[in-house]
Amino acid sequence: MFDCGHCGRSGDSILGLHHTIYRHAEAVVLTPTTLSAALFAGAIFGVTAMVFVKLTYKTHQLFKTHIAYAPFRPAVGGFIVALIVFSIGSTRYIGLGIPTIVNAFQIPLSPWDFVAKIGLTALTLGSGFKGGEVTPLFFIGATLGNVLSSILPLSMPLLAGMGFVAVFGGAANTPIAAILMGIELFGAESGVFMAIACVMSYLFSGHGGIYSAQRIGARKY
Repeated sequence: MFDCGHCGRSGDSILGLHHTIYRHAEAVVLTPTTLSAALFAGAIFGVTAMVFVKLTYKTHQLFKTHIAYAPFRPAVGGFIVALIVFSIGSTRYIGLGIPTIVNAFQIPLSPWDFVAKIGLTALTLGSGFKGGEVTPLFFIGATLGNVLSSILPLSMPLLAGMGFVAVFGGAANTPIAAILMGIELFGAESGVFMAIACVMSYLFSGHGGIYSAQRIGARKY
């Protein structure tokens, strides 16, 4: 973002751009109970990231094996996605899903939101559509954190924020970047919990990742 010294407006305002603002979590004291909850949540975020990566890869292999003509794969995948969307009567699980992500910090959501998003995103990417995995991972993590807030002694905004960055960090194998993003988006007061979640997610997410060209120096386990 840049500033215009003459008009006093920021560059994003001049261009008509608007950034999504997420609710910050209140400061939480690190105790044995909250530490245990953060460790557990981070592990769940990591396993979820691994499931997403593996399901996307398996879907890709399935389409590649059964549909020889590559341009036809995304057409079939898109048709299946359209049928699913039509059958459930909602577009909630396609697109960026920003409204649902915002709601994950504020109100209880369906426990199946993150599952549906995993399935439809894996189907979309696996069938051949390129890009579009980052914001869906934010969606998956935030809605999963929302669900975990009903069973863990951490607040909904905190767990949604932890999931937002940790699932992405685990799937992308980028825990440091995810920690910094968490602090920037959700405030330094929750930085310790963001770090715990991202490191645990990285450790539990397996050796694969969403970026096939990525080189990892050593196995994580």
